[in-house]
Amino acid sequence: QVQLVESGGGLVQGGGSLRLSCAASARTFSSYTMGWFRQAPGKEREFVAAVSRTTGNTVYADSVKGRFTISRDNADNTVYLQMNSLKPEDTAVYLCACTRSSRLSATDEYGYWGQGTQVTVTS
Repeated sequence: QVQLVESGGGLVQGGGSLRLSCAASARTFSSYTMGWFRQAPGKEREFVAAVSRTTGNTVYADSVKGRFTISRDNADNTVYLQMNSLKPEDTAVYLCACTRSSRLSATDEYGYWGQGTQVTVTS
């Protein structure tokens, strides 16, 4: 069983930045691929970014590429999402998840999810 707790969300003006954190309870954190997803009201959950468990390879959704950066600290069992140049369309609940699958962007491969943290970007 893995517990994930997100933090760092909030209200920010367009063009601003936020850094999300996700603390994991897993003793074998380094064996999990970690991902960030988001869900806006009335929309399906969508992939944002992921960092692999083995090579540290990163993958991003086209909509955030060049603006968001995912990273992980295996010593602290934490994954981060640095979000820069935020836009109103980035407004959503951001969720952290983990998987042992190699399909980094496949939502249905992620078995453990956090509760999410709200990010609101004003224009």
